[in-house]
Formats: sequence, C-alpha cells, structure tokens
Amino acid sequence: MGKVGFDNEKYLEVQTRAILERIKRFNNKLYLEFGGKLLYDYHAARVLPGYDPNIKMRLLQLLRDKAEILLCIYAGDIEKRKLRADFGITYEADALKMIDELKEWALEVKGVIITRFENQPAAKIFKNKLERRGLRVYTHAYTKGYPTDVDTIVSDEGYGANEFIETEKPLVVVTGPGPGSGKLATCLSQLYHEHKRGVAAGLAKFETFPIWNLPLKHPVNVAYEAATADIGDFNLVDPFHLEAYGVVAINYNRDIEIFPVVKRILERITGSESIYKSPTDMGVNCVAAGIIDEEVVKEAARQELIRRYFRYACEYAMGFIEKETVQRVELLMKELEVKPENRRVVVAAREAAREAMEKGKGHKGVYCGAAIELKDGTIVTGKNSPLMHAASSLVLNAIKKLAEIPDKIHLLSPSIIESIRRMKEDIIGTKAVSLNLEEVLISLSINASTNPTVQLALEKLKYLRGCEVHLTHMPTPGDEAGLRRLGVNLTSDPNFSTKELFSI
Repeated sequence: MGKVGFDNEKYLEVQTRAILERIKRFNNKLYLEFGGKLLYDYHAARVLPGYDPNIKMRLLQLLRDKAEILLCIYAGDIEKRKLRADFGITYEADALKMIDELKEWALEVKGVIITRFENQPAAKIFKNKLERRGLRVYTHAYTKGYPTDVDTIVSDEGYGANEFIETEKPLVVVTGPGPGSGKLATCLSQLYHEHKRGVAAGLAKFETFPIWNLPLKHPVNVAYEAATADIGDFNLVDPFHLEAYGVVAINYNRDIEIFPVVKRILERITGSESIYKSPTDMGVNCVAAGIIDEEVVKEAARQELIRRYFRYACEYAMGFIEKETVQRVELLMKELEVKPENRRVVVAAREAAREAMEKGKGHKGVYCGAAIELKDGTIVTGKNSPLMHAASSLVLNAIKKLAEIPDKIHLLSPSIIESIRRMKEDIIGTKAVSLNLEEVLISLSINASTNPTVQLALEKLKYLRGCEVHLTHMPTPGDEAGLRRLGVNLTSDPNFSTKELFSI
C-alpha cells in the first residue's frame, strides 16, 4: 500500500462549509459551476494519494437536500464524437453514463442542456434519445454579442433567448463532460432569468485544479498544467487578486482572461457592483485543506507529469496532436528536474525488451517489453514472443507472482495457445496470431472453471488495480482494452508494435 498524502474527511468538512457559506452570501440561491471530472477523477487521485476519485459525489450527497444538478454538453463535441481519453468513450456516452451514475448515488439530473446548438444532426439525435427516455432537454444557441457586446449579451436577444430552467433548491450544480461544455454560459443565462424574476441569485466556481493557494510551480499545479497542455491552458498568478488583496493566488489563463467580461456581465445582470474582485474570489476551492503530507503529494505529481509526457508523445506519433504539446510538457519536466527514467517501470520494461532481442524473439523483428510495479514495490516484467504479446506475458507473470505460483507452471497450456493461434490464422485469417491481453484474460476465465491453480491466479487480478505499468510500444486495441479493465496506470514509449502500417 502506497503512502497517503490526502485526508478526504478533513477536506469534505472544510469544502462543505465553504459552499454553504457561499449559498448564504447570495440569499440562498447559488449557481455553482462544477469544473473537472464529477466522477472518477483519477488525475486528482494520482497527484493526491489517498484522494477518493468520487469524493465530489460524496460532497454532493452531503448537500443533497439543498442541491439540484444541471448537465451541459457542447453540441460540437457530440458532432465530432470527442473522446474522454481515460475511458475511451465519447463525451455523449460519458454524459449518459454520468446521468446513470448520479441516479445510483441518489442524485437526479434536473435537466440536460445542449449548448451552442445549431441543429447539428448528431446533437438532434442525442436530444431525441434523452427525451424519449423521459429526461428534460434544453438547447442553448451561441450567445449573441458574446464576449464584447455586453448590452446584447444581457438582453432578451442574448441570455434572454434561452429557455429558463426552473429550479427549486438553494444550490444548482452545473456540470458537464470536459472543458468547453458551456457550464459558465448556462450559469450566466440562468442568473439573467432569475434576476428578471426578482431572485438575487449568485454564481460561484468549483475547480479542483490549479490549487489556488499552492505555489505556481508546486508539482501538483505543474501536473495540472501538463494535463491541459493539449488545449493550451497554463497556470499563472491571478493579477486581479494580487492587485486587490496583495496576495498571490494561482489560477489558469482562461479564467483570468475572461474575468473582466464575466465581471461586467454580472454587474449588468445584478445592477450593482460585483462582490468579486478576482477570478480566484469566484472559487470555493478548499482542496489544499486535505493535503496532509506535502512530500508524498509532490512526488506523486512528478510521476503524473512523466505519465502525461508519455501520453502526449504517443498521441503525437499517432498524429492526434502537434509537436508543441510534447515540447511544452518536456519544458515542465525540465523545470521540475524530472526525467522519463524517474518512472521505475520505464527502465525495467526497456531492459525486458533488450532481453527479448538478445534471445531472438519478437513478432516480425519488433521486440517489446513490459513492466509493472506491484503495490509492495516489486517489479515484474514481461516480453513478447510468437505466442503472446508483452502485455499478456506481463499480466500472467504478475498474477503468478502474487499467487506464489512457480514460473515453470503454465496458466495457459501451450496446446491451448496453439489452438487459439491456429483459429486466428486459419479460420479468422488475421495476421496477428499471438495472443493479446484481452484474449488471454478470456482464456484464463475459461480455464479457471476446471483448474484451481488458474482460479487462484485469476483472483489476484484485482490487486493490479492502481499499479504502474509501462510498455516499450504503444498497446494494440486488445492490450489497451485489457489493461484499462484491470485499472492500471499505463504509459508506453511512442513506438509501434509492428513495422506494418495497417495492423490490429
């Protein structure tokens, strides 16, 4: 078990109190823009060891009697089928998943808002699907006049053109999958309608990162900057906060850039001077209160920075991003004096690949290595062969180690592996005949019904969740799917697992 650097209960106590105080400040009607991941915030869990990835749901449960939820999704993200990288699912699917899981936590979604809606075909289908399942769906067009013409924005042509969403409780949480979902615009639109109805509602922002009361170059804040390098976000000292209070506070560029506009809009809506003198003022973020071991958190953040570097390097190799994104993260690594080799499994995986090469194994001249760091710090490796992928051999070796099964005992007999290979080659006609991880996991589950040793090993798979894994090649779809199901923290070198341009 790794060291803990974050206390969830302490954080929940402070954060709940801060939100309740902000509700009172606005006469018991607050729209809270909920940034970041509402569920499964694994980035936070990785950089703040001990942090519950679903702690925001626990927070909402504590506020359940006072809270309603609105979910926003940008129509363009639906149309482009934008992916949530950690799950490999579209934002559309993520929104549906979020609604289901909120129900499981006894939290109902009051309505779904499709933002910047222009009758995109995919967005219309999504709207129909939700409505036919009994959900209330609203569509908001691009706000006329935004961002410079405040007179038009705060008028019946601007926010007034949006349908008002009736809410009853003091706290309205506005969330959505990914950045740019239209959460802020929805909050401001609702404020406009509330004030026209004589309700002096207010706005606040809830963002876990960057942590405003940690230094600009604190590893946790640097890790967040790396996580948003692909969309061009960066952290900086909030100049408005520094000028107003003489206090250094950290925010990110988009919030700081848009603050003067948001402040003018708020003042126009309310007809009075805004209580907010800085974007940091708008936040109710108390995550720093939960940090109980600074050094543990710093080291975890450095490791996350390395993971982000490998992810971007692979995305560049596959053509998804530009070189500048990789270079930005490399610069952040230099600032913190971090190297890829500081990730223990990287060196071990590369050594396993070298061993495979020395033994003359490998598929079509490509020699692949893999390594996993178990919870007790033990490193286990695997390498590819004509029989199976490196990820497959890695997982088999790891669960054998955990189950204390001798190396000479096969969990999958060579005859079974050969039978699967022949089926893939002769019947299906695929070129990739060695077993990927997904195929190995299925084979193990079948064998476990008749082999107690395999059953023992199979039960150890759950102990791989949260372990660090590195591959010297980018995983094939079957390997990636298997590793994702196991819940490991995966990185890989930006190398392809075959020399062929078209492969599976």
